Amino acid sequence: MKIVGIIPARYESSRFPGKPLIDLKGKTMIQRVYEGASRSALLSEVIVATDDQRIFDEVTSFGGKVMMTSKNHTTGTDRCGEIAKSIKADVFINIQGDEPLIDYRQIDQLASVFDRKNVNIATLGIKSNLNEANNPNRIKMVLDHESNALYFSRSAIPNVANAKGNMMNSFDFYRHIGVYAYRKKTLLEIIQLEKTKLEQIESLEQLRWMYHGYKIRVVQTTIETPNIDVPEDVESVMRQL
Repeated sequence: MKIVGIIPARYESSRFPGKPLIDLKGKTMIQRVYEGASRSALLSEVIVATDDQRIFDEVTSFGGKVMMTSKNHTTGTDRCGEIAKSIKADVFINIQGDEPLIDYRQIDQLASVFDRKNVNIATLGIKSNLNEANNPNRIKMVLDHESNALYFSRSAIPNVANAKGNMMNSFDFYRHIGVYAYRKKTLLEIIQLEKTKLEQIESLEQLRWMYHGYKIRVVQTTIETPNIDVPEDVESVMRQL
């Protein structure tokens, strides 16, 4: 099975313009993400997908593989889909371009579930707690008995207002880690789907796929690395480098 890692990277981030090119102790963020992902033995290759010549030139300068994509994409999935059309592979993993401390073991965990023929989309989840329930930047999810996602939300799920006794202590709460993997056929299908109202309300693209009947297998992990969304996040990452 050929598995390809794709790192979508755009320059015009609304909250942090140019962040793929920020210097993190001698290396740009995009280089650190690329090198971290490349440590996975299960990836046949890693490709940066960008719409900006500055990022293209930076990846070329450190010897990475990069492809130019359309400026019209609104999600990383769409950018991955454009790359997938021209690459022969069985599975594509969408690796977030703002996680300079990406742990290759997360990628390996995600890739490993595709030996099961009934898995077409997979993502990562980590056990959480009620302290994070009301943070809209923490994406919560609930699972079925096969570890497929039932729902993702920025709100607290499940609602625990009627929970009794030690019910809450015995329930496993999960938080989403936004790394996705898709079979090629499935990826090319989901990028054709129109946005749904549910997706727009929650601002979560995976709800579009689920609305149209696609199952998302959640791979449970204990590994989490910090990402850089805004300039204030840089200091935390620098301390860990």
